[in-house]
Amino acid sequence: MNLDEEVRLYTTNAERERTENLATLYSIIVSLDLLERAYVRDSVTSKDYAPACTRLLAQYKSLMKLVGEEIGGVETFMKRYRMDHPAALHRLTVGVPATVEHSADENTGDSAKNVAEATQAFITFMDALKLNLRAKDQLHPLLTEVMAGYAKFKASAEWEGRAKIIHWLITLNAMQAADEITEEQSRQMLFDIENAYNEFFRSLGKA
Repeated sequence: MNLDEEVRLYTTNAERERTENLATLYSIIVSLDLLERAYVRDSVTSKDYAPACTRLLAQYKSLMKLVGEEIGGVETFMKRYRMDHPAALHRLTVGVPATVEHSADENTGDSAKNVAEATQAFITFMDALKLNLRAKDQLHPLLTEVMAGYAKFKASAEWEGRAKIIHWLITLNAMQAADEITEEQSRQMLFDIENAYNEFFRSLGKA
């Protein structure tokens, strides 16, 4: 072996594209981890954090369509390359920004507009399940809207329904776009979301 010889990472266009995709995935994970840490430390405002995080998550989801099966999932990829980025892994697992997962906006609260938007998001999602929508690409965007509206209420951090919503977000986020939940999962999801909605609705009278 000649130690002075340049190591070639690829010899064909296909190998070059694969290498570039893996390098991009690596950079997305590192960038997302830095963004998460900066947000937690108040080095980045919610206004700047949310669109940046959403963009990185979208890039990640697009890239995983190309390399997901090959690498065996993001956790396997991170272990293989010894990546210690727990903040990024959590955000990728949940699939939505922290501003959606948690109540973080100073201007949030029980305004009529927020109540109406949250109620509509709940009803739309429950109707989708009742209409037998099962695919991840049908349900995930709707459940994200539920979580976004739900998290606008600061008291939601203490509500029991929050853990259920996040659980189903993580479940859907781990699926491929065309994958479908089972009938049993659909029934359990509807049960959990209805309970979360009823808890949310009861809380309005206590505000």
